[in-house]
Parts: sequence; structure tokens; C-alpha cells
Amino acid sequence: MHLAVIFRVTGTLLTFFSLTFLIPGFLGWYYQESTVNSFALAFLITLSCGLLMWFLKPDKRELRSGDGFMITALFYVGLGLFGAIPLYLEPTLNLSFSDAAFESMSGLTTTGATVITGLDQLPKSLLFYRQLLQWLGGMGIIVLAVAIFPMLGIGGMQLYRTESPGPAKDNKLTPRIAETARGLWYIYLFLTVSCAAAYAVAGMDTFDAISHSFSTVAIGGFSTHDASMGYFNSTAIETVAIIFMIVSGINFGLHFLVWQQKNPLRYFLDAEVRTYLLTLVAVAIVVCLLLSMHKPDGVNPISDGLFHTISMATTTGFTTQDISTWPSATPVLLLLAAFAGGCAGSTAGGIKMVRVLMVYKQGLREIKRLIHPKGVFPIKLNHRPVSDRMMETIWGFFSVYVIVFFIMVILIMVAGRLDFTTAFSAVGACLNNLGPGLGAVSASYADLNESVKWILMFAMMLGRLEIFTVLVLLTPAYWRR
Repeated sequence: MHLAVIFRVTGTLLTFFSLTFLIPGFLGWYYQESTVNSFALAFLITLSCGLLMWFLKPDKRELRSGDGFMITALFYVGLGLFGAIPLYLEPTLNLSFSDAAFESMSGLTTTGATVITGLDQLPKSLLFYRQLLQWLGGMGIIVLAVAIFPMLGIGGMQLYRTESPGPAKDNKLTPRIAETARGLWYIYLFLTVSCAAAYAVAGMDTFDAISHSFSTVAIGGFSTHDASMGYFNSTAIETVAIIFMIVSGINFGLHFLVWQQKNPLRYFLDAEVRTYLLTLVAVAIVVCLLLSMHKPDGVNPISDGLFHTISMATTTGFTTQDISTWPSATPVLLLLAAFAGGCAGSTAGGIKMVRVLMVYKQGLREIKRLIHPKGVFPIKLNHRPVSDRMMETIWGFFSVYVIVFFIMVILIMVAGRLDFTTAFSAVGACLNNLGPGLGAVSASYADLNESVKWILMFAMMLGRLEIFTVLVLLTPAYWRR
């Protein structure tokens, strides 16, 4: 392991990240808010630490692929902790460092779980900062997933070569990672600008339109209002959110190819996208039917059912109603839909739809083998065979995911003395980067004790970095390399 190079790269990331504080700091100055000092001090602390790490004696050796695990983990840990500084320093919030770190990590991992209430009374600079954290985290994971994760041999993007029909593709969309990242940034920026413009046309003011475009395209779910999207009470705004949540849940690598080839039909030729869209439709129908049967007060079965299905299934987490009070199995169904999540290489969380599809195909193959023991039934994705090694990787991910999930549920039940519904939904919401949960965490995570919050922060990072990226750092074999 080349620690000098690793810290130098991390220092570079921190140096660039320190610039993040300047934008909300300028907003604080413009609106004459008290937050200016908090952002200025956070900028100086982060910049100083970043430059100090960057000026360490450079190691002339190049990074090995295994060093990427450490850099990726430090990327989120470092930015999450330093991102907490202005939240912790700001007296109007009165947050402990644990709460500030929770809010920051939730933003950067695009989870959307919050410990802050009274959003409508907060300074605009703080509100914008929360949205900015999610936007940066969303793009960060896209670049990692498409340009870096395949080199480390992890994540759902290993399947990217078989996800779309047509000529065989390399792990990278372009010959150079920098070029790949640049192309993805253009798409991300285009979607963000388009979303903000659509929100403005639908009736949001400029500040809310920009802020919500950040969290919509990043599939983060933070809002500038306590009532989330319910604050606007607008079908047009909810429609805009639905469209951009669906689009952002699709593989950004596929967006890139469609943009390059000017061929929108590629979306419908892709097996993962078809499964993703069919799942959204199926869950929406069931949710709308359940709401129509029970007819809860103040709920429109069609519009509310559709909006919350898309929001929860894509792991965004916007709400217009308190779904924890909805009847029958509706809240549980919506929470379970988030476990599948969006497509690999998107800003969505969850297990990823391509893994769910592959497990389904494996199940069908086992049934066929029982009927025809000597038959050979290759698993295919987009008419191309998927290797047994890849299937082993997917099953390994599922196994570790389930084990980690239930260990965390038990841990926070013990550490926080929580009921099973609260513990299950809190871990599910954080591990799948969803945000809102059920029970005691349906509105806010503020009442949880500090140990539970740190466990959930770890869950956020595990979910955002595809579990193995973080767990590999906990193995003795990694440190003996």
C-alpha cells in the first residue's frame, strides 16, 4: 500500500472540496445571514488540511488497483467529516458533531435521512449547502461507478459490458477515464439544468427550483421545506419530479451511449431498463389499488400512490404525505421496493436492478435444471451469456448484503432500544440510501442516540460504495499486501 500517494490524492480531493463552502458562504453574505463565518472557517480548515496532505513527500510509485479501495473509502469518510464542519459551527442549528456528521454523510451519500427540523426557518445558505452536498455526492458516485469501480473489480458496473445490445464495450465508455468523467458531467449538468428549468415553469421560485433539481437528479431527497414536495401542493411539480427521478435512476453510462449515438431506442433494448420500468409500473399499480381499497383521508390514490412509488422505488425519498400512516401493507411495500433500487451506474441506491434481474434468471435456471437435469441453460443478459464467475459475484453480494443488514438491525435494536419496525426501516433506508423510514424515523432521525447514528452512517457508506469496497478494508489480508 502506498500511503503517501493515497494521502496525496485524498488531500487533492479535500482541497477541491473546500471550494464547496464558498458558494453557500457567498449566499450567506448576499442574504446577510450569520452563516458566513461558519462557512469561511470551514473553508480554511478544510483547505489547510487538504494542502497539508497534498504536500506530503510524494511517492514515485504508481497506485495499484487495491489502493483504490482506500481512496474511495477516504473520499466519503473525509468529505463527510469535513462537510460536517459548517453544520457543527453554525449556532442556529445547535447540532452535536455526531448530528452534523450524520447530516453531512447523509447528503454526500444521497441518502436524505435528516436530523434537522424547522427547515422553513433556516438560512437559505444552509438549505442550499445541504442540497449541494447531495448533488456532489450523486455525481461522485457516478464517476466512481462507471470510471473507477470496474478497475477495482467491484460493483454492478462489471456487468456494464453485457447490459446493452450491440458491439462489445470496454469497462470504460471512452479510452480515457478523464474523458469518461467529463462526458458524464455534461449529462449530469444537462439533467440538472433541465430539471431546474422544468421546476421553475411548474411554479417553483428560482431558489427552490435549483435546490430541488440538485436533490432530484442526485436521487437524494433533501428538500428546503419540512413538508418536502407536499409544501408546494402542485401536480405539475410532482410530475416534473417523477420524470426526472425515473431518468436519474437509469444507468448514466447508457445515457452517455444514447447521447453519443443519438438513438433513444437503446433504452428499450436494454434488459435492465426494461426490468426497472416494469417494476415501477407493477409496484405503482399495487400501491394505487391498495390506497383505492382503503381510501385514507386526504390521500389521492392515483397521484399520491404514483408519486410515492417512484420516489421510494428510485430511493429518492421525496414525500407529500406521511406514508407511515398509510393502511395495510402499503408502507412496507414501498420500503421493500427501495431494496431493488435503480439501475447500476445511476445515482439511485439499493441492490441495483441488474442484480435482481440476474438472481431471477438464476432462479428460473434452477427450476429448468430440476425438470431437465442434463440440460445446459446459460444465463443471458441482452442476448449475451453471463459468466458463472459473474453470477458467483452477484450471489456473494446478496449473501453479504443480507448478513450485514440483519447484523445492523440487531445492533441498533440493542444500542438504541428500538422496536423492530424502526430498526428494520432505519437500516433499510440508510443501507439503500433511501432516507425516510417507518416508526420512530418516519419524520426525522434526531431522536436516535449517537451510537445508532454512527452505525447508520456506516450503513450509508456501505450502501453507496457497494458494500465490498468498505468491507475489504476490514480484512487482515488487505493490510498484509
